[in-house]
Amino acid sequence: MRVPIHHLQRLTIFTTVLTGGGVGTMYYLMQKNFAGSEYHQLAVRQLKACPVAMESLGAPPLRVHNIHLTDRYNRVDHQAAQIKIPVTGSKTGGYLYTCSHREPQTHKWDLKQAELHLREGSVIDLLNPPPRPATPEESTLEEDMDKWL
Repeated sequence: MRVPIHHLQRLTIFTTVLTGGGVGTMYYLMQKNFAGSEYHQLAVRQLKACPVAMESLGAPPLRVHNIHLTDRYNRVDHQAAQIKIPVTGSKTGGYLYTCSHREPQTHKWDLKQAELHLREGSVIDLLNPPPRPATPEESTLEEDMDKWL
């Protein structure tokens, strides 16, 4: 039994569209799951709480992008989560490297590592942030006070 070619073409197009839609939906749901997870939110909260890191990025506004699902650094299981989150600000961007462990008794996630690796090559440890550099106004005020004493 012969099938007309236009029927096969329609079937191919329908299957391609259906498969593409399914893959797109799965990608969206996986990214939404990562962004809503406690270990992801802890890391982003830690980044936002560090003024040195936020200033280095030029944030606000801070943009947190989707993680790369094929990156081998990203690993999550029931007890540990290690993810690399792309972030950008108005000045530059980089990756937020995080490692979290789940406490067995409370089942809460605890952030063990959070480092911001900027494009320029500098690294900011968010769990032990460096002191905020003095602004030019503050440094001249301190110099003036030293002259008076």
